[in-house]
Amino acid sequence: MSSRRKPGSGARTALSVRRRPPPPAKQTVPAPIPRIDPAVLRLIGNTPAVPIHFQPENVTVWAKCEFLNPSGSIKDRFAREVVLDAEQHGLLKPDSIILECSSGNTGIALSMIGAALGRRVTILMSEGASQERRQLIQQLGAELILFTSAGRYQTGIEMSREMAAKDPRYFLPRQFENPLNVADHEHRTGEEILRQVPGPIGCFVTGFGTGGTLAGVGKAIKARYPKAQVYAMEPAESAVLAGECPCCHYIEGVADGFIPPLLRDAPLDGEIKVPSAEAMAMTQRLHREHGLLVGTSSGANMAAALRLAKRSRTRGTVVTLLCDRAERYFSTRLFEVDSVPSSSSGKPTH
Repeated sequence: MSSRRKPGSGARTALSVRRRPPPPAKQTVPAPIPRIDPAVLRLIGNTPAVPIHFQPENVTVWAKCEFLNPSGSIKDRFAREVVLDAEQHGLLKPDSIILECSSGNTGIALSMIGAALGRRVTILMSEGASQERRQLIQQLGAELILFTSAGRYQTGIEMSREMAAKDPRYFLPRQFENPLNVADHEHRTGEEILRQVPGPIGCFVTGFGTGGTLAGVGKAIKARYPKAQVYAMEPAESAVLAGECPCCHYIEGVADGFIPPLLRDAPLDGEIKVPSAEAMAMTQRLHREHGLLVGTSSGANMAAALRLAKRSRTRGTVVTLLCDRAERYFSTRLFEVDSVPSSSSGKPTH
């Protein structure tokens, strides 16, 4: 009898073996490339604060060196914050255009950030602004539109709003009313000062353009030192906080002839009026006695701080800001050889 099994008896023949198809090859999805922030963003902030001793007066003022930010001014802080926040919240599209009215420093800062992030930028600026500010904005690739202010900075703000209403591509940072301005200075600039400057801080004084720095840093200092006093420096020729009518002055970037909305929340204890001539004299003094090539608003701030230091020796450290660099003032009266104005004459800032 044969031992060979018949088909169908349970044995598998070669014809009955079915091979399973190989599993499909896994498709490798490349991992998303992480965004690398431009190097220039890492250079913004954490500027040093240094003691500056004035020998004849025998007093020391602490100054935060904001002119060491990459575009040369404190405005780099807000420019970085507002643009990155807008990107994070989807407010900036690929075809968006950042549009802002500026006396110069914010325009330069936004132009720098725009260049680093590949964003289009348009800056509205008064035709009275220095030539260097115009050239820096254009060198960074931004579009520059000059307007005649006739003493009203609001002219440029109104222009920006009208342009944005007609073209949805425009994104307005709104530096004069954006709460990010105050928050950034409170939680970054102010906290840096509290870490760097030996306490207790008795007085903080600085000028105002948008009011964001004064309000934000003032809040941070008051939170740590409730007895500290916060003062606004304003040009004596345009002392709007003191209730006087705005007029021409030579301290670019401050006191644009109106009280900005952000300043209304600033914890102010008073204001100090500094004439343009005194501001320029102090700026030249910082250049020639201390080697600090800063702009006129820095000189005005230091003049106000020096007054406070003279009368506040026992009330704690006096702190101010050196806001921007001197290179944007080459074509102004500041760099006329041994020339300091004795009165407001000639070409004003607004």
